[in-house]
Amino acid sequence: MERRDFLAGTLAASALAIAPGAGAQTQDNQSKQREYYQIRRYFVQSGPQSSMTEKYISEALIPALAGRGGPVGAFRLDIGPETPTFYVLIPLPSPAAAASLEVDLNQNETYIKAAEPFWSAPASSPGFIRVESSLLAAFEGWPRITPPEKGKRIFQLRTYESPSLRDHVRKVEMFHSGEFDIFKNAGFHQVFYGDTVIGPRMPNLTYMLSFADHAELDAKWEKFRNDPTWKKLSSDQKYAFEPIVSNITNLILSPLAASQI
Repeated sequence: MERRDFLAGTLAASALAIAPGAGAQTQDNQSKQREYYQIRRYFVQSGPQSSMTEKYISEALIPALAGRGGPVGAFRLDIGPETPTFYVLIPLPSPAAAASLEVDLNQNETYIKAAEPFWSAPASSPGFIRVESSLLAAFEGWPRITPPEKGKRIFQLRTYESPSLRDHVRKVEMFHSGEFDIFKNAGFHQVFYGDTVIGPRMPNLTYMLSFADHAELDAKWEKFRNDPTWKKLSSDQKYAFEPIVSNITNLILSPLAASQI
């Protein structure tokens, strides 16, 4: 196979699908249309700027997103680099919906009015330092967000970077070949899985898990690591021929009061 053909096939697979023959252990609602996720990161300073941005997310952005897709997640970064930061998880039906989102919002008079203090904050007292966003495609085997039950929760947001497009496709395939079920058997609540289509540090994938507290997080990861099925899967030469994950970013988030997840 020529190199250009391999790269073309890999790029298509990494963003949109899993190679034929991958395991069939998937989310129960696998027949549902796959979502796309815009993840926004609002980098702020502690104090009035943080309060202004949280109010904007809660009182302007989330209400304006109603009806555009599934539940919107809004979170505060508790453990990770560059705190304080707010994360907003926006499910959308298509890449086109993500591309037109900002234009659509800016034609919504109710949104514009609610967002005005944040939108028009002066340079001497801005509402944020910077905003970044990424676009992800939901995994074939986990096509939609599955919110946890209401109650006190923490969330773990994990991003796996791979050293090559080939290795990235192998890691995505690994989830579809049994890793979803290993998480399930260890008692994890799996919120979403997404393959980054547009964003920094590609190729990478991101997924979110939910826990009652840090003790539960530690206990479930210990169970996962000791699962014989995981040990077998992770040692399979299809995935263990080289390190297919070169870097892991691990963040702990807590939901804002207005979060729908």
